[in-house]
Amino acid sequence: MQRLKEKYIKEIKGKLQQDLGLKNSMATPKVTKIVINIGLGEAKDNSGILDKVKVYFSQLAGQSPVVTLAKKSIASFKVSQGQAIGMMVTLRGDKMYAFLDKLVSIVLPKVRDFKGISANSFDSFGNLNIGLKEQIIFPEVDYKSVDKTRGLAVTITTSAKNKEEGKKLLEYLGMPFRS
Repeated sequence: MQRLKEKYIKEIKGKLQQDLGLKNSMATPKVTKIVINIGLGEAKDNSGILDKVKVYFSQLAGQSPVVTLAKKSIASFKVSQGQAIGMMVTLRGDKMYAFLDKLVSIVLPKVRDFKGISANSFDSFGNLNIGLKEQIIFPEVDYKSVDKTRGLAVTITTSAKNKEEGKKLLEYLGMPFRS
């Protein structure tokens, strides 16, 4: 069992239930999934980029990514319908907790001038959206094999009912927030 998952079950769940004043332990918020997305606008000109990015993206996520396709044509972006424009991975279960642990303890402290995550990064349902500017801050990505630094978006979906519950859950899991 993952370290963070074990900590959630043994320590955090009870504290969180008490703090939020919940009577039923099943109503306690939890992380349900993590979606990692990377946009590859240059893939429309160079299809070889998809293969390069797929290698390190699968290394940092721990599973193979799915290529995302354009839903409709947009002439101003020179994108046609069905064209590959990015990749995404949805993590659940042990892989999700392993990635979250790595994100909190290794990756975010390596971000240059990192002062914590803004509370404005939450949506109204307690889900957190984080944008990372470089993929090379992940320990699995080999710096020499990367041709260009690319950003990626991480969405942490929780079962929380509002921002406050989601923030409290992620604070207990070790997510650094600005004060």
